[in-house]
Amino acid sequence: MTGLATEGLPASLRGEGQPGFALFEGFAAPERVEAMLDGVIGIARAAAEGRDVAPAFVMRESQEGFSGENPEDLVSKVFRLHRSGPFRRFLADPRVGEILGAAIGPDVDCFLSQFIFKNPGAWGQPWHQDSYYFPFEPARPVVGLWLAVTEATLDNGCLHVLPESQMEPLHPHVPDPRPRSLYGYTEIVDHDMSESQPCLLSPGDLLVFDSHLMHRSTDNVADGFRAAMVWHLAGAGTVDRGIELPDGSRRASPVHDWMPVLRGGDVVPAEES
Repeated sequence: MTGLATEGLPASLRGEGQPGFALFEGFAAPERVEAMLDGVIGIARAAAEGRDVAPAFVMRESQEGFSGENPEDLVSKVFRLHRSGPFRRFLADPRVGEILGAAIGPDVDCFLSQFIFKNPGAWGQPWHQDSYYFPFEPARPVVGLWLAVTEATLDNGCLHVLPESQMEPLHPHVPDPRPRSLYGYTEIVDHDMSESQPCLLSPGDLLVFDSHLMHRSTDNVADGFRAAMVWHLAGAGTVDRGIELPDGSRRASPVHDWMPVLRGGDVVPAEES
């Protein structure tokens, strides 16, 4: 990840002169990321058999032409994982608590978790700011934790980030014009992204970034899949206004699930949630 920040968390991911992200190389041990991969494959296969996997929510690839021997070969994302197993234990790590305390404050909730399968041939997600999808009060701070479960390369669709773009306001996002693009994908088309940098990560590397940071992923043109586990977190007491419906009313997001992670600067033990 040449040229990107690799030492410690900035005092504020949002501050002027800060890149808007921080990289922690080798943050998670191999057995930890392997447990996450095994766990989510088990969920995908159970869902394919018609078994109840709640609260997890499995989203299939929307593109045409996907095939494979195993159910996970057809999956794009698995949501709502952060209350149990290795996904919950990761959030109880005191090192994660230190990161969240520095980036958000002493009282933090996790509201969204998703395991991302980018199988061969899968499209990337266009340039966007995560805050576009989070209609919260207050709108910030919101932070993402992006854990590489497999190697992330140029060929298999790694992330690209635009340093310092977290200082930008929330830009207009237009619908992804590609036919059968994944549900809800939108993109920023009114900003120069020429100074962006790829995030070439190894399994266990952790990228922490502000919700206003502009980023994207590219298509997977490799033979194997690229996998990542992502958590999104905000301050306790944040008001989630939900999804706006065509008639102007709102409903709760089906993938948001607010859970305490940090209280008074201390991590909430996994067994208490």
